[in-house]
Amino acid sequence: MYQPDSVDLQLLKQLQKNARITIKELANITNLSNTPVHERIKKLEKNGYITKHVALLDRSLLGKKLIVFCNIKLREHTKEIGENFVKDITSLPQVTECYNISGDFDFLLKVMVRDMDDYQDFVLNHLGSVPNVGSAHSTFVMAEIKNTTEIPIQ
Repeated sequence: MYQPDSVDLQLLKQLQKNARITIKELANITNLSNTPVHERIKKLEKNGYITKHVALLDRSLLGKKLIVFCNIKLREHTKEIGENFVKDITSLPQVTECYNISGDFDFLLKVMVRDMDDYQDFVLNHLGSVPNVGSAHSTFVMAEIKNTTEIPIQ
């Protein structure tokens, strides 16, 4: 398995801060020429360290002002029920993140909606139609203090 060296890690740090940074700028930062930088980035992509390039959007400007963390407890626990839940929940566009967790609940969902009415519609008409949901506990975000997509790289 490919292990990135310190230069690769430096490239990853820069790219996750700004995916539109140019090869030339990266070459200046790493003291390499353009070609080796380009080859390293391709190698990082090929080996799965870089999975995609995206634009981060302002959710508020797009009308998604309410974030809700929703803890889900399933009624039953079998492999098939869990797989079906994951398939159903990942098809809901309001769910932007989903984690299988330990403790009192089985899953943690991050849900983005316009407002409380929109969340109520989500719970009643979308989440409510997912089989084997035993209970849902909602926590409403009052203020977003830190939100980053950057993975800490040493």
